[in-house]
Amino acid sequence: MSTSDERIAQALTNHSLRKTPARRAVLQALADSPFALSGSDIERQIGPNTDRITLYRTLKSFEENGLIHRVIDSTDIIRYASCSIECSAQAHFDNHVHFKCTACQHIYCLNQVAIPAVTLPDKFEATTRDYLLAGVCRACHPA
Repeated sequence: MSTSDERIAQALTNHSLRKTPARRAVLQALADSPFALSGSDIERQIGPNTDRITLYRTLKSFEENGLIHRVIDSTDIIRYASCSIECSAQAHFDNHVHFKCTACQHIYCLNQVAIPAVTLPDKFEATTRDYLLAGVCRACHPA
């Protein structure tokens, strides 16, 4: 078993999820991608052996258990990215910036960039935090 396979198996074990081929394939696709993937992107990468219902149930289960998070942008396309190792179902608060490249349309998790602190008015309580920057990514930036 490769290191990547072992890490995926351990992540599933840590979140009390069965190690099915579909779950392993979805986690591998997300782990291998430097940017967030849509359900269609994941479906193309894992191939025809996993039906669409199983894929979306897997994504929902992973999100509920803190293995992945949704990435929000201005389109109606839902994208998913792997969570950090510290995430769990009980303590899942997306706390980093996302960057959407206006050239290639990829969305990157900038885990090293924290969302700035925001002070809300009285009687306002945030339950999620999304912070999206847009511009040109490193790969698309002119030399």
